[in-house]
Amino acid sequence: MSGKQLCTSLLLLLAMAASAAAQDEKNEIGATFGRIFISDQGIQNAAYAESIIRSGKGFTIEGNYAHRFVINPLFSLAGEVLFAYNPDVDLNAGNFLNPVVPTNYSQLFVTPAARLNLFPETAVSPWVSLGGGFAHFSEDKNLDFGGATNPGKNTTSGTLEAGAGLDVKLWRKMSLRGEVRDFWSGEPDFPLAPTGKTRQHNYLVGGGVIWRF
Repeated sequence: MSGKQLCTSLLLLLAMAASAAAQDEKNEIGATFGRIFISDQGIQNAAYAESIIRSGKGFTIEGNYAHRFVINPLFSLAGEVLFAYNPDVDLNAGNFLNPVVPTNYSQLFVTPAARLNLFPETAVSPWVSLGGGFAHFSEDKNLDFGGATNPGKNTTSGTLEAGAGLDVKLWRKMSLRGEVRDFWSGEPDFPLAPTGKTRQHNYLVGGGVIWRF
């Protein structure tokens, strides 16, 4: 066997070994930290100033588990389950004479999804995700501006999830992840501040790490 043939064989063996190692790493867990952005919404028939509901950009923690069912050099297809928790969405609307929204509320999203990664065995892998699950909103008991009792209730609704991101290999089985996801959910219950809408977009922008095993 010539030296050229030997080098070619060694390179082929290394490529096969790398592919086999990638095949073994079918599971992953991850944690992402970021903020959720919610668009301002107008209040219908409001006869007072500050008739727009403005939402704070709550710090959000997301946990992720995924299993890759298909892996090849061009793409991988995985099923994933997302858990995103935003403990504090501050609200501002109405005024001292017209308190209409709770002081804050929390958000929990649980959404199974399918994720498609491009070039999963390279150092940089872009991906898209699509799925659905549920959202739960838990409201503060008091209204903003003075603490009157909030007549709104905690709510649970169906949620669609769509996202895109980038995985960058950091060290061995660990990668960095940047992502943007939209959890399209039902709205919180604001009986004193009707918006005329039934759903809202919750845009999560964040980054974190994932570990494959």
